[in-house]
Amino acid sequence: MEAKNAIDALAALAQDSRLAVFRLLVREGSAGLPAGAIAEQLGIPAPTLSFHLNQLSAAGLVISRREGRSIIYAASFPGMRDLLGFLAEDCCQGRPELCAPVLDRQAADEAPSCKPARGRTTAKTC
Repeated sequence: MEAKNAIDALAALAQDSRLAVFRLLVREGSAGLPAGAIAEQLGIPAPTLSFHLNQLSAAGLVISRREGRSIIYAASFPGMRDLLGFLAEDCCQGRPELCAPVLDRQAADEAPSCKPARGRTTAKTC
């Protein structure tokens, strides 16, 4: 990740509502949520939510997909991993083992919060 991309991602997260949206989408995993459900759960008006989702998307932290008539938003785990990797790149004055828990999770291609996929009992979305 380039420094400019990291700055854009950090700037997108440096706002209360956008941080709340991103954290909610991380908890939901790759299943994501439609905009209406995000707005309802966080109490954000639809036009304001649309602005925030666009900011997060432009920063590479949120992706969207169409399902029928709905647009589903989900956290971009590759974008999140790139940002975490950038932040931990020169970790701990040459002692990367201190950052190992974060980097191990990143390397294992796991999201911070994985949960069973909707309607499934064993498969997980991460």
